[in-house]
Amino acid sequence: MKFEEFIKITKNLPVIDTEILLAGIEETSPLRVQISRWRKAGKLIQAKRGVYLLAEHYRKVTVYEPYLASVIKKPSYISLEKALEYHSLIPESVTVFTSLTTARSGRFTSSAGTFEYRHIRESLFWGYNSVTVGGQTGFIASPEKALLDFFYFRRTGVTMEYIEELRLQNVKNIGLDKLFKYAERFKKPGILRFAELLKKYIDSYDKEENAL
Repeated sequence: MKFEEFIKITKNLPVIDTEILLAGIEETSPLRVQISRWRKAGKLIQAKRGVYLLAEHYRKVTVYEPYLASVIKKPSYISLEKALEYHSLIPESVTVFTSLTTARSGRFTSSAGTFEYRHIRESLFWGYNSVTVGGQTGFIASPEKALLDFFYFRRTGVTMEYIEELRLQNVKNIGLDKLFKYAERFKKPGILRFAELLKKYIDSYDKEENAL
């Protein structure tokens, strides 16, 4: 297959999954060899083995990174710092797309971005929403679950001083009822303690805002 023909087939795909692309083809070796050559020539970007993007020069569709994150490893949802940034809860810009998955942990870096995956047990794989942009659907933790996931992976005690160091903002986006409901589902005293301290922080934050 010539690259021009390959572009015609894939130009409207934000992400090229070779398992889908090669489905129904009896002899896949020739195309696999071509894909490897196009990658080495810089015509394709390998997000991970079997998942590619057309190089920006040839691309007709803008890639929505949360969608790409969901394709690289399934099942997964974006959480921790990247989800906190998405919900405008922290002032920092986060370059790494960190997702939680019931599969193995891993990290994939290419010109398409850095996508990190941390393992979480199935009983805690919830609390995320689907977000669709340009027909591409990704999965992102709710503000409450992202905060609880963040503390869960910290695995150490937390103080009010630590919460203050997070420099949380737009705390009105955090639903306290949902926060405590989710915290109870973790079935860990430390998570509930974190929720309680977070509520105190939010209450004091609101008082300061109202005083201005």
